[in-house]
Amino acid sequence: MKSNILDIGEVAARSGLPTSTLRYYEEKGLIASIGRNGIRRIYDAHVLDRLTLIILGRNAGFSLDEIGNMLLSGGTSINRDQLLAKADELDQQIKQLTAIRDGLRHTVECSAPSHLECPTFQQLMRVALKHQQRKNRR
Repeated sequence: MKSNILDIGEVAARSGLPTSTLRYYEEKGLIASIGRNGIRRIYDAHVLDRLTLIILGRNAGFSLDEIGNMLLSGGTSINRDQLLAKADELDQQIKQLTAIRDGLRHTVECSAPSHLECPTFQQLMRVALKHQQRKNRR
């Protein structure tokens, strides 16, 4: 097969994504095959760039629908406001996770007879409950 044409197995091997994911992405309109070689889908090699953008978006926490909207223009136009909002959201998640990590480490080293008697752990529990309540209101 030509080097700029890849079958679904080659795309899966190079991208690290299972063929089932590739078929799902095609079903959702995120990627497109250019035909078939027997029963195997074939793709232009540029699909690897598109898959890398999808992987990057998923790693950043974007939904497939959000990624699809960003890729409508062929991936050449970036919605900077959407990227900034996601970066801000990630900053908030990092702060929350850091606080949880620090609370857990404190609990391990705390001299209180029980973690439920530790004021720091009690604060961690209150914060977790408030966070869950806010999440449920959305």
